[in-house]
Amino acid sequence: MPRPIIIDTDPGQDDALAILLALASPELDVRGITCVAGNVPLALTSRNARIVCELAGRTNVLVYAGASAPLERELVTAEYVHGKTGLDGYDLPEPSMPLAEGHAVDFIIETTMDSAPGSLTLCALGPLTNLGQALRQAPEIGPRLREIVLMGGGLFEGGNTTPSAEFNIYVDPEAADLVMHCGAPVVMIPLDLTHQTLTSDAIIADFRAMPNATGPATAGLLDFFERFDVEKYGSQGGPLHDPNVIAYLLQPDLYGGRHINVEIETGSALTRGMTVADWWRVTDRTANVLYLRNVDVAGYWQLLKDRLSQLP
Repeated sequence: MPRPIIIDTDPGQDDALAILLALASPELDVRGITCVAGNVPLALTSRNARIVCELAGRTNVLVYAGASAPLERELVTAEYVHGKTGLDGYDLPEPSMPLAEGHAVDFIIETTMDSAPGSLTLCALGPLTNLGQALRQAPEIGPRLREIVLMGGGLFEGGNTTPSAEFNIYVDPEAADLVMHCGAPVVMIPLDLTHQTLTSDAIIADFRAMPNATGPATAGLLDFFERFDVEKYGSQGGPLHDPNVIAYLLQPDLYGGRHINVEIETGSALTRGMTVADWWRVTDRTANVLYLRNVDVAGYWQLLKDRLSQLP
């Protein structure tokens, strides 16, 4: 029986590859894709999600527009990383499939309540505003979820938006705080892990050589996306963050971490959005997150290449 999931996302090149990986994997039943403002504004993230579904040949997937701004703050975006459209790097056609009717938050609540307790997984690839709003409106959904698996945060790597904060958590720390304490098992995939999953010329060449449409499109997106982090970190390639969320569901044996307490800083201007991760367990705060730190990098890239090669 395929695992039912909702993908909450703000595409973004790395989000796009995560969506493609999920749609290429028969083990997963993508009940819907909910879009949130983040890497680019909502009009573009909801456009980009549909573009990716059409690239994968999956025009039947429900794509919902959600929150256009964080719960309590002004929106911060990242066109400086993703380009003005969020999917710069490859010329993909405008989507013809329509948005699903209704709001992403309502879809999350209704799908969770209609699913058997402990069956539905939420995969969060962007700021957590949609999830936070859903939890504010219907806090009973938290304990009904099987899991929330999210890309966000960082401890040993610090932040990529401020010295202390990773982008997804920084954009809406109040929503992230709600997620950490919602009663669902939470798996966090932080920069400490994703900064290990670097692109390379050889990896991009493998995608470009695929005899389908998805491979060359992926290569183009990666070529554009990696340029920012290569310049910023001086690394061989850019870290491909978001597909780790889907890869973890498919092959959890690729990953390692530990259950720890994670709190989100919401009060300080200096450390807004910091994930205060008690990796060394120096406090007596209750563990609320499975914090992943290790990944089999070769296995991760092989999974991506194997699955995306099966798409149109």
